[in-house]
Amino acid sequence: MGDAASAMTTSVVGFDSAWTDNPKAPGAICVIRLDAHGARLHMEPRLASFSEAAALIHAERLEVNKCVVALDQPTIVPNLSGSRPVDKVAGALISWAGGGVQPANRSKLGMFDDAAPIWRFKHAIGAFEDPDAARTASTGLFLIEVFPALALVAIDSAYCRRLGAPKYNPANRRMFQLDHLHSVAETIRAFGTRNGLEHLELWCSTAAANLTPTKADQDKIDAMICALVGLHWLVAPREQSVMIGDLVNGYMIAPALSGVHERLAIAARKRNVRIR
Repeated sequence: MGDAASAMTTSVVGFDSAWTDNPKAPGAICVIRLDAHGARLHMEPRLASFSEAAALIHAERLEVNKCVVALDQPTIVPNLSGSRPVDKVAGALISWAGGGVQPANRSKLGMFDDAAPIWRFKHAIGAFEDPDAARTASTGLFLIEVFPALALVAIDSAYCRRLGAPKYNPANRRMFQLDHLHSVAETIRAFGTRNGLEHLELWCSTAAANLTPTKADQDKIDAMICALVGLHWLVAPREQSVMIGDLVNGYMIAPALSGVHERLAIAARKRNVRIR
């Protein structure tokens, strides 16, 4: 790597995969670059399939010392049916706030069966899946699982109340509220500023000014949330983030600005799920 690469030591790639590899409904991806001078939005969210995301990640890896991929999709799914323990724990808070957690199990064809694109993607990028190592290592390619819905409840107190979760998915016409999407854009801006992220203002302003958003716009917002959770995991004090679950049965990384929410803690104890 040359001087340009050494000046851009870390990439955080936020990828909202959309779970299936549907050409008509791809996911979205964005990139934050971080070096000694700070963090900045390097690539604004754009639509991307699994293969396009893998190619972008390989390109990023050549440019930087360390690359952390923050993925909005379960990455460890050993259970044949039902939900993972971590999904149940997250659901205790998300359901209370009025959101939902889609169960992950190996019987979901196209999502988590043996031929599902997530496993090809993981093999293609060859990332090391160890969130603690992603924080402390100076080099390497790492993958962490994140969950935008959980992150939003954790970083904005307005959402962390009974039925307070934002309804910002335009595809759900019955529930969608335009002002909620604009509120999420402002939450992203504030959270990015908290973590020292530059070049985010214009993108958030554009998202907040969009009067006719589509599902693709929401996917781009979720990709940005993924990247911000990854950045927060790397740069904020460790006690301001939480890892729920483990690397055997599944896990999630999320912000925890005010500590672990009581509903998460109670649900984790009931199910003997590690939370730290």
